[in-house]
Amino acid sequence: MPATIRDVARLAGVSPSTVSRALSLPDVVSAATRNRVQQAAAQLGYQPNKAARGLITGRTGNIGLVVPDLANPFFPSVVKGVQARARSNDLAVFLADTDEDATAEVGLVHALAKQVDGLILCSPRAGDDELIAVAQETNVVLVNRLVEGVPAVTFDNGGGMRQAIAHLAALGHRRIAWVGGPATSWSNSQRFIGLHAAAVDCGVELVPAGQFAPTYEGGVAAADQAVATGATAVVTYNDLVAIGLLARLHARGIDVPGEVSVLGIDDIAMAGMSRPALTTVRLPKQKAGELAVELLLELLNNPNEDPDASPGRRVLPGELMVRDSTGVRRA
Repeated sequence: MPATIRDVARLAGVSPSTVSRALSLPDVVSAATRNRVQQAAAQLGYQPNKAARGLITGRTGNIGLVVPDLANPFFPSVVKGVQARARSNDLAVFLADTDEDATAEVGLVHALAKQVDGLILCSPRAGDDELIAVAQETNVVLVNRLVEGVPAVTFDNGGGMRQAIAHLAALGHRRIAWVGGPATSWSNSQRFIGLHAAAVDCGVELVPAGQFAPTYEGGVAAADQAVATGATAVVTYNDLVAIGLLARLHARGIDVPGEVSVLGIDDIAMAGMSRPALTTVRLPKQKAGELAVELLLELLNNPNEDPDASPGRRVLPGELMVRDSTGVRRA
């Protein structure tokens, strides 16, 4: 039979109400009492009732995580990081997928905000004003997106793109095509800005080949336009697009990397399994999820901090992973 709060109180030598306070509001009891209660609870395997604790703390013990496309292998890694850190803090995670629909995203976020203590929005497609409105309604942390006044975990797009362009330039490529992602994607614009700056620094030409869905099919559709640019190397919005592009180039009999080099971004698991294995910029996706939970906990545990203070920000570096899809430019 599961241990009850009365069992813990009897073993710790305190009242049930003291047990409740020690486990839900530990700062209001002495350190000695808190330690005695926690040891008794651990010894008995006692699990507090979240609903009852919520009545005391005003919290649900739940956080929400919203992603644009769970079918994209980038996002499950973020989810894994969020869940691991949330579990270690006794939080449950509600997960929602917006299917790349900015309109549906806004409605879903507002509905979810009423059921959780805070939200983590990963690569949201909504506009800045809409995200600010959500942040005024509940605690919000962004992943892979920056909005003024909202805590966020982002990647060093500039640094990652410099590594990509420097690598291709060192292989002799002087005309590089960029296969972009969704127009509403913040990371798409940031990656293009980083690529353009790096191309100028390295003295190479960056040629936009268009914007495409961030999927395997998007890469297949982009391949012909990328080839038509006359570029000897292609950088894609993400690895899924790069893998689709590789498939179409193979179908056309275009050798990679003999005739065209291909470089992706993200380093999903399939990047190393493609043929040829994909050169890409690795982004620490799981770490981003863990840090997002830490930032959200800071908001939850310090609700009275100065609202005009700068929001928490974490920036994670990218790392170039050189594999078989990039090679020396042929004369």
